[in-house]
Amino acid sequence: MIKLLIADNCILIREGFKALLSDITNFEFVGEAENNTQLKEMNNLFKPDVLIIDCYSLLTGNSELKALKRSNKNLRILAITQLISKNEISSFLNGEVTSYLLKECDREEIIDAIHETQKGKRFLCGKIAHVLSSPEEIVPSPAYMKSVSCEGITVTEREADVIRYISEGLSNKQIADKLFLSTHTVNTHRKNIMNKLGVNNTAGIVMYAVKNNLLEPNTLLFAN
Repeated sequence: MIKLLIADNCILIREGFKALLSDITNFEFVGEAENNTQLKEMNNLFKPDVLIIDCYSLLTGNSELKALKRSNKNLRILAITQLISKNEISSFLNGEVTSYLLKECDREEIIDAIHETQKGKRFLCGKIAHVLSSPEEIVPSPAYMKSVSCEGITVTEREADVIRYISEGLSNKQIADKLFLSTHTVNTHRKNIMNKLGVNNTAGIVMYAVKNNLLEPNTLLFAN
Protein backbone atom coordinates (compact mmCIF):
# COMPACT_ATOMS: atom_id res chain seq x y z
CA MET A 1 0.00 0.00 0.00
CA ILE A 2 1.33 3.45 -0.97
CA LYS A 3 0.32 6.17 1.50
CA LEU A 4 -0.38 9.48 -0.27
CA LEU A 5 -0.50 13.02 1.07
CA ILE A 6 -1.87 15.77 -1.19
CA ALA A 7 -0.79 19.40 -0.76
CA ASP A 8 -2.35 22.14 -2.87
CA ASN A 9 -3.94 25.49 -1.98
CA CYS A 10 -7.01 24.70 -4.13
CA ILE A 11 -9.70 22.40 -2.71
CA LEU A 12 -10.88 21.50 -6.22
CA ILE A 13 -7.42 20.17 -7.05
CA ARG A 14 -7.17 18.19 -3.82
CA GLU A 15 -10.64 16.67 -4.23
CA GLY A 16 -9.97 16.06 -7.90
CA PHE A 17 -6.86 13.99 -7.20
CA LYS A 18 -8.73 11.89 -4.64
CA ALA A 19 -11.65 11.29 -6.99
CA LEU A 20 -9.34 10.53 -9.91
CA LEU A 21 -7.35 7.92 -8.02
CA SER A 22 -9.88 6.56 -5.52
CA ASP A 23 -10.25 3.21 -7.30
CA ILE A 24 -6.51 2.35 -7.26
CA THR A 25 -6.41 -0.45 -4.70
CA ASN A 26 -2.81 0.07 -3.54
CA PHE A 27 -3.22 3.84 -2.98
CA GLU A 28 -4.27 5.12 0.44
CA PHE A 29 -4.98 8.83 0.90
CA VAL A 30 -3.85 9.60 4.44
CA GLY A 31 -4.28 13.36 4.45
CA GLU A 32 -4.37 16.68 2.62
CA ALA A 33 -2.93 20.13 3.24
CA GLU A 34 -3.78 23.58 1.94
CA ASN A 35 -0.78 25.37 3.45
CA ASN A 36 2.71 24.64 4.76
CA THR A 37 1.63 24.48 8.41
CA GLN A 38 -0.91 21.75 7.65
CA LEU A 39 1.63 20.02 5.42
CA LYS A 40 4.15 19.76 8.24
CA GLU A 41 1.49 18.46 10.64
CA MET A 42 0.13 15.86 8.19
CA ASN A 43 3.61 14.65 7.30
CA ASN A 44 4.56 14.18 10.95
CA LEU A 45 1.27 12.50 11.82
CA PHE A 46 0.75 10.13 8.91
CA LYS A 47 4.28 9.53 7.52
CA PRO A 48 3.18 9.28 3.86
CA ASP A 49 5.25 7.44 1.26
CA VAL A 50 4.58 9.96 -1.52
CA LEU A 51 3.76 13.64 -1.22
CA ILE A 52 1.87 15.02 -4.22
CA ILE A 53 2.42 18.76 -4.06
CA ASP A 54 2.05 21.99 -5.99
CA CYS A 55 5.15 23.64 -4.53
CA TYR A 56 4.43 26.79 -6.49
CA SER A 57 0.89 27.36 -5.20
CA LEU A 58 1.94 26.73 -1.58
CA LEU A 59 5.16 28.75 -1.93
CA THR A 60 6.99 25.69 -0.62
CA GLY A 61 10.74 25.79 -1.26
CA ASN A 62 13.49 23.20 -1.03
CA SER A 63 14.25 24.14 2.57
CA GLU A 64 10.69 23.26 3.64
CA LEU A 65 10.76 20.05 1.59
CA LYS A 66 14.08 19.08 3.14
CA ALA A 67 12.61 19.54 6.61
CA LEU A 68 9.71 17.24 5.66
CA LYS A 69 12.17 14.56 4.58
CA ARG A 70 14.15 14.89 7.80
CA SER A 71 11.04 14.07 9.81
CA ASN A 72 9.92 11.32 7.42
CA LYS A 73 12.93 9.43 6.08
CA ASN A 74 10.90 7.37 3.55
CA LEU A 75 9.16 10.36 1.96
CA ARG A 76 9.34 10.79 -1.81
CA ILE A 77 8.06 13.95 -3.49
CA LEU A 78 6.05 14.21 -6.71
CA ALA A 79 5.55 17.83 -7.80
CA ILE A 80 2.54 18.54 -10.01
CA THR A 81 2.23 22.17 -11.08
CA GLN A 82 1.38 24.43 -13.99
CA LEU A 83 4.28 24.97 -16.40
CA ILE A 84 6.82 27.25 -14.71
CA SER A 85 10.29 28.38 -15.76
CA LYS A 86 13.09 25.93 -16.46
CA ASN A 87 15.22 27.42 -13.69
CA GLU A 88 12.48 26.89 -11.12
CA ILE A 89 11.83 23.30 -12.25
CA SER A 90 15.57 22.57 -12.17
CA SER A 91 15.85 24.01 -8.67
CA PHE A 92 13.20 21.62 -7.37
CA LEU A 93 14.63 18.58 -9.18
CA ASN A 94 18.17 19.39 -8.06
CA GLY A 95 16.78 19.77 -4.54
CA GLU A 96 14.23 17.57 -2.85
CA VAL A 97 11.71 16.71 -5.59
CA THR A 98 11.98 13.22 -7.08
CA SER A 99 9.51 13.48 -9.98
CA TYR A 100 7.70 16.25 -11.83
CA LEU A 101 4.43 16.39 -13.78
CA LEU A 102 2.15 19.08 -15.14
CA LYS A 103 -1.46 19.45 -14.05
CA GLU A 104 -2.51 18.71 -17.62
CA CYS A 105 -1.06 15.16 -17.45
CA ASP A 106 -3.57 12.34 -17.75
CA ARG A 107 -4.65 9.80 -15.13
CA GLU A 108 -2.44 6.94 -16.27
CA GLU A 109 0.63 9.14 -16.27
CA ILE A 110 -0.10 10.29 -12.71
CA ILE A 111 -0.54 6.67 -11.59
CA ASP A 112 2.75 5.66 -13.24
CA ALA A 113 4.51 8.65 -11.69
CA ILE A 114 3.32 7.75 -8.19
CA HIS A 115 4.51 4.15 -8.52
CA GLU A 116 7.92 5.13 -9.90
CA THR A 117 8.38 7.93 -7.37
CA GLN A 118 7.63 5.60 -4.46
CA LYS A 119 10.43 3.35 -5.75
CA GLY A 120 12.81 6.32 -5.72
CA LYS A 121 12.94 6.58 -9.52
CA ARG A 122 12.73 9.89 -11.34
CA PHE A 123 9.61 10.25 -13.49
CA LEU A 124 9.13 13.29 -15.70
CA CYS A 125 6.29 14.49 -17.86
CA GLY A 126 7.57 14.56 -21.45
CA LYS A 127 6.94 18.30 -21.61
CA ILE A 128 9.01 18.87 -18.48
CA ALA A 129 11.87 16.83 -19.97
CA HIS A 130 11.61 18.86 -23.16
CA VAL A 131 11.85 22.16 -21.26
CA LEU A 132 14.84 20.91 -19.26
CA SER A 133 16.73 19.77 -22.36
CA SER A 134 16.04 23.01 -24.23
CA PRO A 135 18.77 25.67 -24.38
CA GLU A 136 16.23 28.47 -23.91
CA GLU A 137 15.87 29.86 -20.41
CA ILE A 138 12.24 30.95 -20.87
CA VAL A 139 9.01 28.96 -20.70
CA PRO A 140 7.95 28.10 -24.28
CA SER A 141 4.59 29.47 -25.43
CA PRO A 142 1.42 27.44 -24.73
CA ALA A 143 0.83 27.09 -28.48
CA TYR A 144 4.29 25.57 -28.96
CA MET A 145 3.97 23.26 -25.94
CA LYS A 146 0.81 21.73 -27.41
CA SER A 147 3.02 20.14 -30.06
CA VAL A 148 5.27 18.48 -27.46
CA SER A 149 4.35 15.00 -26.23
CA CYS A 150 3.32 14.75 -22.58
CA GLU A 151 4.16 11.03 -22.42
CA GLY A 152 5.93 10.22 -19.18
CA ILE A 153 9.63 9.48 -18.97
CA THR A 154 11.38 7.28 -16.44
CA VAL A 155 15.16 7.37 -16.45
CA THR A 156 16.50 4.10 -15.09
CA GLU A 157 19.64 3.85 -12.98
CA ARG A 158 21.54 2.31 -15.91
CA GLU A 159 20.38 5.06 -18.29
CA ALA A 160 21.46 7.68 -15.75
CA ASP A 161 24.93 6.06 -15.76
CA VAL A 162 25.08 6.20 -19.56
CA ILE A 163 23.87 9.84 -19.59
CA ARG A 164 26.55 10.74 -17.04
CA TYR A 165 29.36 9.14 -19.06
CA ILE A 166 28.14 10.58 -22.36
CA SER A 167 28.18 14.02 -20.74
CA GLU A 168 31.75 13.44 -19.59
CA GLY A 169 32.74 12.87 -23.22
CA LEU A 170 33.30 9.10 -23.15
CA SER A 171 32.85 7.07 -26.32
CA ASN A 172 30.46 4.12 -26.54
CA LYS A 173 33.44 1.76 -26.19
CA GLN A 174 34.73 3.55 -23.08
CA ILE A 175 31.26 3.54 -21.52
CA ALA A 176 30.89 -0.15 -22.32
CA ASP A 177 34.19 -0.90 -20.59
CA LYS A 178 33.21 1.03 -17.46
CA LEU A 179 29.76 -0.56 -17.20
CA PHE A 180 30.83 -4.05 -18.37
CA LEU A 181 28.43 -3.92 -21.30
CA SER A 182 28.78 -4.48 -25.03
CA THR A 183 29.14 -1.43 -27.27
CA HIS A 184 25.91 -2.52 -28.98
CA THR A 185 24.05 -2.36 -25.66
CA VAL A 186 25.46 1.10 -24.90
CA ASN A 187 24.45 2.29 -28.36
CA THR A 188 20.93 0.98 -27.75
CA HIS A 189 20.82 2.83 -24.42
CA ARG A 190 21.97 6.01 -26.20
CA LYS A 191 19.21 5.73 -28.81
CA ASN A 192 16.58 5.00 -26.16
CA ILE A 193 17.74 7.97 -24.08
CA MET A 194 17.51 10.36 -27.04
CA ASN A 195 14.04 9.05 -27.89
CA LYS A 196 12.89 9.49 -24.29
CA LEU A 197 14.28 13.00 -23.98
CA GLY A 198 13.17 14.10 -27.43
CA VAL A 199 16.68 15.17 -28.46
CA ASN A 200 18.71 14.22 -31.52
CA ASN A 201 22.28 14.87 -30.45
CA THR A 202 24.72 14.61 -27.57
CA ALA A 203 24.26 18.27 -26.65
CA GLY A 204 20.66 17.56 -25.64
CA ILE A 205 21.79 14.69 -23.42
CA VAL A 206 24.43 16.90 -21.80
CA MET A 207 21.83 19.61 -21.14
CA TYR A 208 19.58 17.05 -19.45
CA ALA A 209 22.47 15.79 -17.30
CA VAL A 210 23.35 19.31 -16.18
CA LYS A 211 19.77 20.25 -15.36
CA ASN A 212 19.15 17.03 -13.44
CA ASN A 213 22.36 17.17 -11.39
CA LEU A 214 23.72 13.87 -12.75
CA LEU A 215 27.33 15.04 -12.92
CA GLU A 216 30.07 15.32 -10.35
CA PRO A 217 31.08 18.88 -9.46
CA ASN A 218 33.70 20.43 -11.76
CA THR A 219 33.19 17.79 -14.45
CA LEU A 220 34.39 19.04 -17.83
CA LEU A 221 31.51 18.75 -20.29
CA PHE A 222 31.70 18.69 -24.05
CA ALA A 223 29.44 17.57 -26.87
CA ASN A 224 30.13 16.05 -30.25
